[in-house]
Formats: sequence, C-alpha cells, structure tokens
Amino acid sequence: MDVKRLPVVCFVATSLLLLPGCLPQEGEESPQLEESDLTIAMIGEFKFQDTTDPITAHKSTGFHAVKEEFERLHPGVTIDFVIMPWNNYVPNTQAMIAGSQADVYQMPGVNDFAAQGLLEPLQPYIEEDAFDLSVYHDNLVEGWMTFGPEDDDLQIYSLPVLGDGRFIQYDKELFEQWGVEPLSDYPTVEEVMEKAKQMTGENPVTGEQNYGIYFAGTHDTALTATNFMEGFGGEWGTGQRWEEIELNFDSEEMEQALHAMMELSNYMPRSFINGQGNDRWLTPSNNIAIAVNQGNGNMKPIYAQELEDRFPVVQTFKNEEGAGSMFSGSPFAIGQTSQNKDLAWEFIKFSSSEYFQRFLWEEWGSTPVIKEAVEWDSIQEMALMPPVLEAMTNAVTPRYPWASSQPRYILQAKIEGALTGTLSVEQALKEAQAESTEWIHSR
Repeated sequence: MDVKRLPVVCFVATSLLLLPGCLPQEGEESPQLEESDLTIAMIGEFKFQDTTDPITAHKSTGFHAVKEEFERLHPGVTIDFVIMPWNNYVPNTQAMIAGSQADVYQMPGVNDFAAQGLLEPLQPYIEEDAFDLSVYHDNLVEGWMTFGPEDDDLQIYSLPVLGDGRFIQYDKELFEQWGVEPLSDYPTVEEVMEKAKQMTGENPVTGEQNYGIYFAGTHDTALTATNFMEGFGGEWGTGQRWEEIELNFDSEEMEQALHAMMELSNYMPRSFINGQGNDRWLTPSNNIAIAVNQGNGNMKPIYAQELEDRFPVVQTFKNEEGAGSMFSGSPFAIGQTSQNKDLAWEFIKFSSSEYFQRFLWEEWGSTPVIKEAVEWDSIQEMALMPPVLEAMTNAVTPRYPWASSQPRYILQAKIEGALTGTLSVEQALKEAQAESTEWIHSR
C-alpha cells in the first residue's frame, strides 16, 4: 500500500517552520524527497549521498546504498531517509511524530517519548516473528527498555542500532616520559587523581607544559560527575517511571565526586570550563595525559593518524556490581503515528542485519551492536575495539531515565556553577536536587 507523504518533511507541527539544519548547505547535494512507503528519521552526520571526510580523506558511501538494498529485498517498496542535526533533535523529533512525518526514528530519548505514548511497543512484533534478541551484544536490549504510560513493567519500545560507550583514554607516551605506571584496565578515581597530579607541569623530557587530565566543562559534565559518583560507590537514585523516581544528586558520594572534579580542575587547561583546551588531544603533539568520558568517535581520528598504540582504552569508574557510566548509543523505534507499522518493523529487523551493521561501521564508524561483529576482520584488526565493545556492555542499565530530560541540564548548570566558583559544592548539589525533584513532580 502506498502511503501518501508530504514532499517536505522538515517542519515543526502546524507552523511549517523549517527545522534547523534541514536546509541544504551550499554545494551540498540533497536528495529530492518523493512519496514513499516508509520514512526513516536519523540524527547526526550521516549523508544520503557519498561523501569524503575533509580530514581523513576517507570516502563514505551514503545512505542511498541502504535504500537500494532494502528496496531490493522488498520489491515494490520505496523508502526515504530524513537526517536531522543533533541540535534540537528532541523537539524536532516530537514535531515529526505529531505530523506523521516518519515511521522509524533514531530514538536516544526513548524514555520520554515512550512515556508520552508516542512510540509503538515492539514486544508483539518480536513474539509474532520469534525474533531472536540474542543477536545483539549483551545488555543492549535491556539498556533501552522503558515504560509506556500504561505499563507496569519495563517494556521494549526500541531496539539497538548504533552502539556507543563511555571510556577513559590516556597517552602512553606521556606516561613513559613522566615515568608513571600505565592506568589499570579498571582504574579507580583515586588512581586517576594521583596520576593526573603527577603529570601536570613541565614535561621532564620535552620541557613542554603538560596537563594531567581533561574533561569538558560543558554539555556532558553532569554525566562525568555521575560516573565519578559511581566510582565512589554511589548511584544516581532509584526508579524508572517518573512518578517513582527519587534522585540522589545531593548524596555524600556525589559530593565526593564534585570535590574530586574541583581538585582535578587544577590539572587541566583553564579553558576546560568552556569545553576548550583539548585541541591537541589525540594528535601527535598531544599535551594531556588522561581524558575521561571519552566515546567511540575517538577511533576514527586515532586510526587515521596511526596513533592506536599511543592512546590505550580503559574502562570508566565502576560501582560494586562492575557497572558504571551512562548507557549510550541510539536505538530505532516506531512512531505511534506511523501508517505502516508492519513495514517499519521489517526495517528495524533489517537494521540488525550484517549488511546494515557493517555499513554503519565500515562506512560511518558507528560501533556495531550485533555479537557477530567481533568476528569481522575490520573489528579484529583494530586492537582498541575489544575494550570499546566491553565499555558498551558494562554501562549502568536501564539508561538513566533523566539523561535526556530537564534534570540532566539542571545538574549540569549547578556543576558548572561549582566549577566556576559561583556556587559551593554543597549549594550546587542541594539546588540540583531540589530543582530537579520539583520538575519531576510538576511534569
């Protein structure tokens, strides 16, 4: 059945305002949208047409290849892709669902969307097709489980498609120059603090100024603090449904975490608070010994510059159960307003195929979410990938339910206040707890 679609999909509800980033850039080829049976909304730097990375000169095949392959497997079906920027993806996605402008959505904010009744539950499709969830890496399906408005238990509203994980990396060359032992595979907060302090100052070999550690003072600092807190044995709180959530933003362990980050700020470039000062990180002229809260995107520049032996990967701080850091990545979900849910489910199954996962990994550097990927030559030849894949599976699950909601940004603002000296540690966390709790109760 052909489903009629508006020829322009980048709009906001009924106001017909163009979404940021949906206008073609000058000189950028943009596919002409046609009427289609299925529309898939994705987020990030993906392109429909082939592209060449200006830094690495790596040529990536565009998503036109995925369109061709899926249509080959489903004769008579037409699919299209809408690719939106990360900036404002939450309101943009909400507007698209309200306007029935796509069927399958890349859905990192699945908790909020499912809670609003905007997503289709997938368990009936899984059971009907006897779809084997064991194709995915351990912990990934569970990590995206959440509640719909009528659910009493966690349910599957999305399935993994883009893998990601948080980890720590360090510069092996700087450690050797300073005569410091390499980081443990599972470092403690105390170990990282001690070694960061030892490697701050004038490098004894090169005479250059070195910094012991780095984390950005913007955007993800709340998540960095939460992982430090886990390293001190704490947890963010309890509950998954909004009406049951109790936050621990002002706990003793969170105070320890923020005090540790305050001390570590003495071992970082002063511009860290603005998200700057790390421009030489992962380059041959690097001057930072350790970086926390790192992600899978580091692999591309490291291997492009043949620096894989210089920047080992170790795990983030772990709690007593061996888990730590925010579960991350992206799943696919079906919008509740989709007019072709059965075909949307076929695409979600297709997204777990070797073809699609290889395409995302080999063309776009997205970490595969299926177990068989560990056998691929393109994975095995990269020595850094095993600890990266491990990091993807040992994060805290289910995903922090507040990670894509206002409590994250309240906590972020208060931590920034403490790091800039405008708030004390105790005041920052007390305000974060109170304001976040108030927001939850009023939503």
